[in-house]
Amino acid sequence: MISTPVLASFRLAAIMGRSGYIRMKLLLPFLLTYILPVTAFAQRSPAAAASSSPSATSGKGAEQHASSLPPPAPAPEAEELIKLLKEFLTGASRNDVAMHDRFWADDLIYTRSAGVRIGKADVMRNVREEEAAGEGGEATTYTAEEIRVQQYGTTALVAFRLIGASREGEKTEVANYLNTGTFLKRDGKWQAVAWQATKVPTEAEAKK
Repeated sequence: MISTPVLASFRLAAIMGRSGYIRMKLLLPFLLTYILPVTAFAQRSPAAAASSSPSATSGKGAEQHASSLPPPAPAPEAEELIKLLKEFLTGASRNDVAMHDRFWADDLIYTRSAGVRIGKADVMRNVREEEAAGEGGEATTYTAEEIRVQQYGTTALVAFRLIGASREGEKTEVANYLNTGTFLKRDGKWQAVAWQATKVPTEAEAKK
């Protein structure tokens, strides 16, 4: 099928007469080489363009773009920090007061996903209240994925995806958070001095 621009060119040649027709024959290779590809590109469907776009990627929850973060530099104590994080999450899943006390520094600044800033005393009070309430009701298990460690001497950043699976009776709900912790090593011990938690909206929440 001949494109509209080429047909228009032939009509123009007919109007110009025989001399115009001869010139059009000479121009035809140029039209086929350059005009047709441009026309085809312009007529490509929006859906096809969107599917080939590098930004049209999928991910967990409402994250629709792949991470553009560069690979982190080797962290000498990454293994120790990851081990500490996983031990903490195991302890947090059972409201282990001693594990919370070990993990959080006394000068902690914790920014919750709800937009509230608290300190270690607030965290410990909440944990003790939950421990006093005893078992029963909702139980939440915490795990970490996509862990990234960046170390700067005795300071380190630990970024990860926190997955909280809450179970109540036969029902289980899963929530995802992007957490970033700043750790400081003092007296040979790593502790979190700052913490930022951001809830990842579900696909249904992101569409609202």
